[in-house]
Amino acid sequence: MDNGNILKAMLAAIVSAALIVSGIAPYERLTWLMEVAPVLIALPLLLVTRKSYPLTTLLYLLIAVHALVLIGGGAYTYARVPFGFWLQDLLGTVRNPYDKLGHLLQGFVPALVAREILLRGAYVNGRRMAGFLCICIALAISASYELIEWAAALWMGQGADEFLGTQGDVWDTQSDMFMALIGSSTAIALLSGWHDRQLAKLRSA
Repeated sequence: MDNGNILKAMLAAIVSAALIVSGIAPYERLTWLMEVAPVLIALPLLLVTRKSYPLTTLLYLLIAVHALVLIGGGAYTYARVPFGFWLQDLLGTVRNPYDKLGHLLQGFVPALVAREILLRGAYVNGRRMAGFLCICIALAISASYELIEWAAALWMGQGADEFLGTQGDVWDTQSDMFMALIGSSTAIALLSGWHDRQLAKLRSA
């Protein structure tokens, strides 16, 4: 097994273990389920397609990081994650900003996922247009998630507070999408070159 496959196996094991541990005694069971639902969908999908449609190592790494952030939010609820309180003290914010980290990654990681699919499938010509479309796709995913949160609020009423994690911020929805914009733009600006090199290795393998 080469180093890339070893890393992928380690990432899968770490995410799986974190998911299991987080589900033993989460702060609120329904909130946990709703927060980790993307991981419950993505993890089996990635395992099934690891041979028929393998992704770049960079993308597997980013997806694993994003999954761990989601799992942490599910275990504690976003407003109570200890790492978020550390960030709050460090940054001097008035609220636990852990959910903003999640929304930053909600832009960062989907933008690279979209880029990999678009470029590998030759669905778009030109790196600049690909970058623009990837940011648009990431923002569409972010907006869709906010609609899901709205639906949850209507369905659960006050019980949705833990899932929404607004912490009294009336502009929470807008700032969530803004963080996704920052994340997606940063990913395209900083990682496109590295991503291209990894795509080239994947094609030559």
